[in-house]
Amino acid sequence: MNFDELFGNFPALTITGLEQGAIYALIALGYTLVYGVLRLINFAHSEVFMVGTFTALWTWQALGYDQNSAAPALGPLILAVVAGLVVAMAASAVTAVTVELVAYRPLRRRNAPPLAFLITAIGASFVLAESFGISTSRAPFGMPDLIPQKTVFTLFGAAVTNVQLLILAVTLIMMIALDQFVNRSRLGRGIRAVAQDADTAALMGVNKNRVILLVFVLGGLMAGVGALLWDIRFGYTKFNVGFLIGLKAFSAAVLGGIGNLRGALLGGLLLGVVENYAAGLFGGEWKDFTGFVLLIVLLMFRPTGLLGESLGRARA
Repeated sequence: MNFDELFGNFPALTITGLEQGAIYALIALGYTLVYGVLRLINFAHSEVFMVGTFTALWTWQALGYDQNSAAPALGPLILAVVAGLVVAMAASAVTAVTVELVAYRPLRRRNAPPLAFLITAIGASFVLAESFGISTSRAPFGMPDLIPQKTVFTLFGAAVTNVQLLILAVTLIMMIALDQFVNRSRLGRGIRAVAQDADTAALMGVNKNRVILLVFVLGGLMAGVGALLWDIRFGYTKFNVGFLIGLKAFSAAVLGGIGNLRGALLGGLLLGVVENYAAGLFGGEWKDFTGFVLLIVLLMFRPTGLLGESLGRARA
């Protein structure tokens, strides 16, 4: 154990952990929304994120940027980022809705058992991943360096970059927007009603199928935002890029209390920070191991997660 590495780089490890945890949290929101309403673990959500990473890349390529392009001026940069964001969000949302309509809705109509949903979710995940694997020859793809990382200021001796600030700011904005939408809007009340009691909500005039579609759309939109931030921060994508990060995002949702939107944010940030501390203390090869150990240990003492409140009971 390298305590000198941990304590010597504690501020930097914390900032990097929050940055990575923010991306986990955005993807975790999709898991927690679907589970909160359907009690379904949508394992295909990791591929919804993967689709977003590719469509953002293709959008930038269509605008004339590749991994060898120089950083554009401010105007073209804003246009490229906004275009990539809109397309990634739209593509991820469409993918999520397609999975719901093609894979899950027929099962609901037939009152299939929970195991059938679980197997179907895993199957949908592999279908999406392998379809991209075949069409892309399973090769990794580099991203254009649209936003070169630059130090904006230092905090306790640790450099804070423009990309880190962007990721944290966008995550907080999207989290607040989603939380307010679910808790204060008319459609959000419908989501909470179906999450609490779908049959009673239907008797009160709530269209369950529309609410479920809305939940998948919202989850897909959040995954699309996470995909764009991943592209900007890590600079690559691949057909199986969603596998590990999807598992981590699901773990973050469970850590925070799956079915709780604010818990997904808390769980993502906590997981990202703990992973980085473990990398500093034990070495980078222990990073993934420690994150899942944290999940197991926490659930042993608090099975509902840190904020184990259901979506149906959520209040602003």
